[in-house]
Amino acid sequence: MTPPRNSTAARDIAYALHPYTDHKAHLQNGPVVISRGKGVRVWDDQGKEYIESVAGLWCASLGFDNERLVQAAAEQMRKLPFYHAFTAKSHEPLVDLSEMLIERAPSPMSKVFFANSGSEANDSAIKMIWYMNNAIGRPEKKKIFARLKGYHGITLAAASLTGLPANHKLFDLPLPGFHHVSTPHHYHGALPGESEEDFATRLAQELDEAIIKEGPETVAAFWAEPIMGAGGVILPPATYFPKIQAVLRKHDVLFVVDEVICGFWRTGNYWGSQTLGIQPDILVCAKALSASYLPISAVLVNERVFQGIAEGSSSIGTWGHGFTYSGHPVPAAVAIETLKIYDEMGIGAHVGQVGAHMQKQLRARFADHPLVGEVRGTGLIAGVELVADKATKKNFDPAQKVGIRLTKIGEQNGIILRSMTNDSIGFSPPLIITEEEVDEMLNRFAKSLDEIAVTVRRESLAAV
Repeated sequence: MTPPRNSTAARDIAYALHPYTDHKAHLQNGPVVISRGKGVRVWDDQGKEYIESVAGLWCASLGFDNERLVQAAAEQMRKLPFYHAFTAKSHEPLVDLSEMLIERAPSPMSKVFFANSGSEANDSAIKMIWYMNNAIGRPEKKKIFARLKGYHGITLAAASLTGLPANHKLFDLPLPGFHHVSTPHHYHGALPGESEEDFATRLAQELDEAIIKEGPETVAAFWAEPIMGAGGVILPPATYFPKIQAVLRKHDVLFVVDEVICGFWRTGNYWGSQTLGIQPDILVCAKALSASYLPISAVLVNERVFQGIAEGSSSIGTWGHGFTYSGHPVPAAVAIETLKIYDEMGIGAHVGQVGAHMQKQLRARFADHPLVGEVRGTGLIAGVELVADKATKKNFDPAQKVGIRLTKIGEQNGIILRSMTNDSIGFSPPLIITEEEVDEMLNRFAKSLDEIAVTVRRESLAAV
């Protein structure tokens, strides 16, 4: 259907280049134009209401109408609408937020650097590690390991960390020096009869052997999300991270934990690192840091990393990295207010209760569905993976776009869904969602899932 001439949708088609979009299809179909939001819901420009099951992009943790965050931004705009952090300049929101993050870190951290997105933060962490190793006389220790299906952003270096084909194809990525090891997904990756613990042992051995093959003196860091987000909401097998960390310590490899999705109570703890028993050397966060009301991200580094940066900047005269908007006072003020709201609301207890309800209902209602291979998750993050054959765990052919088609049906039924790798449907609603809203969200998903099931049966795409 062609949008009316001069409508917002028609002008979007004419002028806008969208991220993560099939642009030939977009020329024909146009956008869904979201015009307002309240709580866990948004409305399009035609007045249609949707439940936002993924909080936008895993990020609108306090919903779409928090007045305290609006006021925090307005007050800071009036007081100091901009200042930078270059050449030892500072301002109160930058200092206050830095202190708050260090106090809340899951392992001892020394300093905080601010950027504007998770991609920028991960890129910055890569540069910090390379800079540090040069400064302390280890110029050969630069290679970085991450995981297949991991997601760490889309700038050149961050996209090289990312282990998803769509982020590499046609971009000439990954860059040299970036390596990927296996996805820690027991459902697809385990050998017949292999326990989670044995699977974790095998993956740790794989990493150990890969580092030895490259030469431990050349390997600088390992990157991981506590729970993989865009790769399909993949939880690691039991004992995985303790075994991985033992390998990293053995070879003096830094552990960088990407908390962009998992941080700030998403998994039921303040950090995904606490949920999974991780002690990061560097922690990257964004998204729920400001409830995504304004762009801001942060890199927390331990004392060892900071000392390397300090040594290098002393020898050169500066640390030649930073962004115009690093620690911008307005997003920083909104982030400060966001962290205060989390504390005052007792959001962790709320996530514990509502998250348990969501996890229970997802499994009770969908685990036995003929199109569902696995339901997985913890806290208020979950994945429902669609399969063509439940017995063999065979996924649909990506060309059939079953997950994408389900998201379009979902829109018709008033729910915004996210389809990811292997037609995994992600759930990551605003942290403020209630049990009643979870039930309504899952009712709309159930209706949409049953409708796509009729379609795949008619097209003979599934063994049902």
